[in-house]
Amino acid sequence: MSKIELLAPAGDLERAKIAIRYGADAVYIGGKRFSLRARASNFDVADIAEAVIFAQEYNAKIYVTVNIIPHQEDLIGIEDYLKQLEAIGVSAIICSSLEIVGIAKKVTTKMEVHLSTQQSVTNSKAMKFYQGQGVDRIVLARELSIEEIALTQANSDLPIEIFIHGGMCANYSGRCTMSNFMTLRDANRGGCAHSCRWFYHLYDNDNELTASDRLFTLASCDLLALEYILKLIDLNVTSLKIEGRMKSAYYIASVVKTYRNLIDEYYQNKQMPRSRIDHYLKEFAKAENRLAADGYLSGRYKEDPISALRKTSASQEYIGMIIDQNDDMILVEVRNRFVLDDVVEVLSQTQTNRCFKVTKILDEDLNPLEICNRPMQKVWLSVPFEVNVNDMLRRGDEDAL
Repeated sequence: MSKIELLAPAGDLERAKIAIRYGADAVYIGGKRFSLRARASNFDVADIAEAVIFAQEYNAKIYVTVNIIPHQEDLIGIEDYLKQLEAIGVSAIICSSLEIVGIAKKVTTKMEVHLSTQQSVTNSKAMKFYQGQGVDRIVLARELSIEEIALTQANSDLPIEIFIHGGMCANYSGRCTMSNFMTLRDANRGGCAHSCRWFYHLYDNDNELTASDRLFTLASCDLLALEYILKLIDLNVTSLKIEGRMKSAYYIASVVKTYRNLIDEYYQNKQMPRSRIDHYLKEFAKAENRLAADGYLSGRYKEDPISALRKTSASQEYIGMIIDQNDDMILVEVRNRFVLDDVVEVLSQTQTNRCFKVTKILDEDLNPLEICNRPMQKVWLSVPFEVNVNDMLRRGDEDAL
């Protein structure tokens, strides 16, 4: 049995490299055209080529989203683009249009075609149909329970990919037109304004039913499928997919490393005590800034999708990234405030996370500091153990010293 794939998102080249360094087996990215996340930085062809070369150094793969629902003018240049992707070594494209599936199969020979979750595949009969069109992998709809996934998998020999983490859509499989109606930005052609995450007032005729501090959103909470990962591994699912091409480098590093450790631990020990599940839940909490639940995997969505006020705020756990080192000193690019004597945890790419107390801070001119509170400030810290450039620092626990 081959090991399950951990598939991570990236909105630009830096984040693609971070995802791979922190343990992703494959990364999916979007190009400047034909992709559904127009507000992500996205990749030109040269960046995609660099991402492929970097991934190959780690025995990882790059998938490119070509998942718009194309209008006639959107098809201009698609053949040349797909040929370019194959030529630079992209392993697969992810698409939702059968027209693009057909074009890819006509003009490329080595690049796989994965069908997007936007096609709402929920059963093996649909999988068989798409297999007949040349599709190599199906990203199943996010609206399936674990039992439905198992039944669908048992009745098909086509590899399947399952979303396990990140944002969910208020509409079925991302088929939303709210953004089109409210902002004239087409969600299915890369322009989603995330209208479902806005705060709304509720009225009964002229009588407002919402208090000023109890507005609601239409969006569901995020997906966190931790409790089902072991079952998905046992079902021989091909790939576990994290959502979030617009997420930060710290978020991607934290989430990817946590799933990487969980998957590797389960393959090694063939079991996962409750205490270890709770450990990984705490790790995810260090990266999350929105409420999260297991979505439809339990068979019943546990939360009213028209939900109470959900305030989101950027996580303050992240302190900064190591960008250089010299003996026992590390140069850190600061993101959030920390002070002398704070406990800091090193989120390591290759080792177990460890904590240390900040005993020395120097600015770039080697002047001593007590407080670091300017984003992008560069400071030197003394660290008592081995670390690596591109490791990240976040707030630590005194008990872990």
